Amino acid sequence: MSNQVIRDQKRRLLVAKYELKRMQYKAICQDRALPNQIRYEYTLKLAKLPRNSSKTRVRNRCILTGRSRSVYQLFRLSRIVFRELASRGALYGINKSSW
Repeated sequence: MSNQVIRDQKRRLLVAKYELKRMQYKAICQDRALPNQIRYEYTLKLAKLPRNSSKTRVRNRCILTGRSRSVYQLFRLSRIVFRELASRGALYGINKSSW
């Protein structure tokens, strides 16, 4: 497994850990009915959370090669690896179509 895949896995764990707290802070920050002072405090708290706990920092990567582009979300494989495994018959329920 490559470094990028390990790093991405750590990010996914951080996102799961801080997801609820991040959502609560964001809801308070965006609530216009609350006073500005409280909203500002929660904006600062949101900024103090780890950067890697944000969902946008997670990148879908191929679990075999670590490739970040053209990864099928359902299989978590890149198109290249997917095609090779499908051709070999290693993926159940997937076969090459011909007509």
